[in-house]
Amino acid sequence: MKVLITLTDVEPAVRLNGMLERGGYETALVSPIDDVRAAIRRESPDLVVLTGGLVDSGNVQLVRDLLWDGVAVVGLADIVDPALHDRLRALGFVEVYAKPVDLDEVLAGIRRILDRRRLAIETGLIGESEAMREVLVKIEQMAPVSSTVLIEGESGTGKELVARALHRLSPRRSKPFIAVNIGALPETLLESELFGHEKGSFTGAAERRLGRFELANTGTLFLDEIGEAPKSTQVKLLRVLEQRELTRVGGTNAIKVDVRVVAATNRPLREEVEDGAFRTDLYYRLNVLSIYLPPLRERREDIPLLVRAFIQEFSAQHERPFHGISADAMRILAEYPWPGNVRELRNLVESMVVLSPGREITAEDIPRQLREGGNARFLPVPVGAVLRGQEGTGGRELEFIVRSLVELKLQVEELRQRVDDGRTREVRDVRLGDGEVLPATRLPGAASALTNVGIEPREEAPPANVVTITPGMRMADIERAAIIAALRETRGNRRKAADQLGIGERTLYRKLKEYDIPEA
Repeated sequence: MKVLITLTDVEPAVRLNGMLERGGYETALVSPIDDVRAAIRRESPDLVVLTGGLVDSGNVQLVRDLLWDGVAVVGLADIVDPALHDRLRALGFVEVYAKPVDLDEVLAGIRRILDRRRLAIETGLIGESEAMREVLVKIEQMAPVSSTVLIEGESGTGKELVARALHRLSPRRSKPFIAVNIGALPETLLESELFGHEKGSFTGAAERRLGRFELANTGTLFLDEIGEAPKSTQVKLLRVLEQRELTRVGGTNAIKVDVRVVAATNRPLREEVEDGAFRTDLYYRLNVLSIYLPPLRERREDIPLLVRAFIQEFSAQHERPFHGISADAMRILAEYPWPGNVRELRNLVESMVVLSPGREITAEDIPRQLREGGNARFLPVPVGAVLRGQEGTGGRELEFIVRSLVELKLQVEELRQRVDDGRTREVRDVRLGDGEVLPATRLPGAASALTNVGIEPREEAPPANVVTITPGMRMADIERAAIIAALRETRGNRRKAADQLGIGERTLYRKLKEYDIPEA
């Protein structure tokens, strides 16, 4: 990797240059009377060291431009008090050292920065926050071994990127990397997908099929959403992890496999163990090594870096020029809580690039729900949406409802007041302005709120079974409440309740036993 050093302050510049060369780094020196920008274009450095004049307008603009290009900048300042240090960091300096500098300390800092940059390039994980530095260090430490790794973090934080990074930096890098989403596979096919099956082992098994474990042999198997695995599959997973052998569905022969397993979950697996939904022995077998990926709201200082990286990516991908983003717009992005994490930010940046107004993006160009900060604290949800979310559809339905309510100018505070007043109404078949119909949705106070914006509900109905999601509720509690509400609404008819919940009858029976819900 290459380091470019300015000669604004010659003595530390020359000494640092010599130390970097002896450390095996490629370096270049540039005089302040030369065109620094031209030298940067010519040398394409990974890091630039400015040895003086850090607050000069030319250098401030240079740092901003280098940030967009993904080049790290280190500064040597004549005087650094806490206020100036914070200001320089806010301008984009990765690190600032006060003169007279300890060149050994500067060299160590440059090595750390370049090592993190190398890891970021290799893994695709972007971030300079303390939390992300810890993640990158763990990846580097865990990659060379074959121990099982459990990755925990909310949806959209990049758990599969971490798994791929562990594989890419490991001795298995030239072997297969197989990813499987446990939650996306039907329970009836899950064991066949994981362990394979023999010809004729069940209806439709016309030929022998290798499972994901065999396909990943000598490589890495990534089990996403491991918390969704049913108890019967958990038992077989435990055996494979402990014995390093499996038996295909319908088979009798044990097959040896050499697979490194990396598992991921978007909810705390220890809580699942405490609730009895996940086997304790399997949890400890998976949790040999662990990595926690923080949500984006816990590492806000990485948001500008991610925005710039995504803008570069999508500008090249869509061949669209991007004219920059104002400080106010960037501040809004940095303060938004990002419930969808990096995935949500990435999608927004792509839309910003594609729909760019041909000028710098300003605060007014940011979607209104982001400008308002996403202050909603809870949202009552139709019973059926709760469990369907496990199968991948409820989340999209809920997002549609939220966005529709935003477009109809239903204020969160007004809805909260309706809840406090204890009034629950039912809205049916509300037709939106674009002709689309909002599905039947029960919301406290929604009927009167819709009337306030000029839309009349078809009729009012008595209060119905409603599940309200509040901060701190566990998914198990929400599921149990949803099932009980559905059974009450269908007067104990399990088939109708399963249809209303959007799940199969067998799944409902299993949930009744799991949550110890008495039969109606």
